[in-house]
Amino acid sequence: MSQDLYVPKGASSNARYTVDIDPKRAGWTYCALRIVDLAPGDTHAFTTGDSEWIVLPLEGGCTVQIEGKEFQLLGRESVFASASDFAYVPRDAQVQIASGAGGRFALAGAKCERRLPARYGPAPEVPVEQRGSGTQLRHVRNFASADAFDCDKLIAVEVITPGGNWSSYPPHKHDEHRPGVEAELEEIYYFEIDGPNGFGYQRVSPSREGGSDVLAEVRSGDAVLVPDGWHGPSIAQPDHDMYYLNVMAGPGGTREWRICFHPDHSEGYR
Repeated sequence: MSQDLYVPKGASSNARYTVDIDPKRAGWTYCALRIVDLAPGDTHAFTTGDSEWIVLPLEGGCTVQIEGKEFQLLGRESVFASASDFAYVPRDAQVQIASGAGGRFALAGAKCERRLPARYGPAPEVPVEQRGSGTQLRHVRNFASADAFDCDKLIAVEVITPGGNWSSYPPHKHDEHRPGVEAELEEIYYFEIDGPNGFGYQRVSPSREGGSDVLAEVRSGDAVLVPDGWHGPSIAQPDHDMYYLNVMAGPGGTREWRICFHPDHSEGYR
């Protein structure tokens, strides 16, 4: 296993974040993910720098203040309860998050070029897709997919995999620039498992000689980095639903999610 691609809970934590994966830590160029825990009444301020970010409540609600604007995020009880509203904040900005009741919040980011306006994303407008069927069924919340919400580089979605099911299947990749066929994208998987002592498995296999090779048992708070390679399946323990947040970005001039399925498996989603 490529040990540096599996990031167990606490391995990237610091005084500000329980998860802090930036491009330097990941060894790539674009993608970043931070998780911030706020006690009741706490605030958190950060500078966006050269990256665009989405503030996504995982548990609880908050207000997001940026450049004289304030977005009230109702959030949710947990990642398994529903989709959430969110806030997009642009590069080169000062941001403050405040939570009266406390909560956990994901900051999904990507190094970008254009400075887009700060915006609010309502939960009812998040497209929810049922992908696959049978033991391959999963629910995809396309809150910041390439065709659902405008960003410069960032693509982010959430997936709920029912207990006992496989998702990210068939294995697929997006590590080459092939116009109209495949887009080059870095990717972070961040996991949470429903219920005590729950776990899942994440596989990443090489698409080239010396490529990424990971088989990780994942639990709540763990992450897996995918700089290249066939990724999938993501397997949920029976009776324990699995959540993951996917954060993606790449060098392409067009922001798009184009994937190539592994030739040894059934093509496409069934």
